[in-house]
Amino acid sequence: MADTVTALDPAPTAPQSRRLPVRKTYKLYLGGAFPRSESGRSIPVTSSDGAHLANAALASRKDARDAVVAARSAFGPWASRTAQLRGQILYRIAEMMEGRRAHFVQETVDAQGLDEAAAQEVVSAAIDRWVYYAGWTDKIAQVLGGGNPVSGPYENTSSPEPTGVVAVLAPQDSPLLGLVSVVAPVIAAGNTAVVVASERAPLPAVTLAEALATSDLPGGVVNILTGRTAEIAPTLAAHADVNALDLAGAGDLAAQLETAAAATLTRVLRPAPSPDWNALPGLARITPFLETKTVWRTVGR
Repeated sequence: MADTVTALDPAPTAPQSRRLPVRKTYKLYLGGAFPRSESGRSIPVTSSDGAHLANAALASRKDARDAVVAARSAFGPWASRTAQLRGQILYRIAEMMEGRRAHFVQETVDAQGLDEAAAQEVVSAAIDRWVYYAGWTDKIAQVLGGGNPVSGPYENTSSPEPTGVVAVLAPQDSPLLGLVSVVAPVIAAGNTAVVVASERAPLPAVTLAEALATSDLPGGVVNILTGRTAEIAPTLAAHADVNALDLAGAGDLAAQLETAAAATLTRVLRPAPSPDWNALPGLARITPFLETKTVWRTVGR
């Protein structure tokens, strides 16, 4: 009997996925929301070795002015919060960053060209920096204020108060740890901030904004702009409703921005020549953004 040959059905093939990946759109962070730049522009972001990573929003001068409005609106309520509550909120930000650790590590690897172990250390230091300043919030008044010895029937006391809206130019070469190191002390003291992120590596700043938005930090206390520092910074430096200016990431623009700030008597913190962002600064980044209120009271003879 002849063998019977049965034709076999072709092997089933795995179904082809028709799903398209959801690409992240990097936006600004203004007033607790994530708007696109009003200009509709974007800027390419590359890794330390030149690979394309994403397109970030290219903030305009109008965006900078909107950020100042948001920061001014948030200043009164934030400054009136108790120091203890501000400390709890800063600690909550550290918790949110810890939950996003893997994302921050990868962005630090991409931005700074570090290996994973070194990037882990940077992220840990950034998280710890929030905890560090959370601990300072209710100690600032005790360290920088107090009773003053006077001659006469008076009681004289001084206490520190926040300056107001602070424009912060984040460090260019330390897009996460440097960023946290300049933003945390500003808001720990009760100020609100308009931050210009590192121009070359803005993605860690956007991810930090997402951590801020999911923490208990009120909208407008921190506002983050991405784009070209040379385009945004002059608007902030000359803005009459900006009370102080941190030039940490100003680079060659520092002298020009300081001159612009002088026109409105804006307080300026000049950039350090070679800052070590791993070092704990103590009160060095808090005191420039405080005012001292002194009260005289008559006492009985």
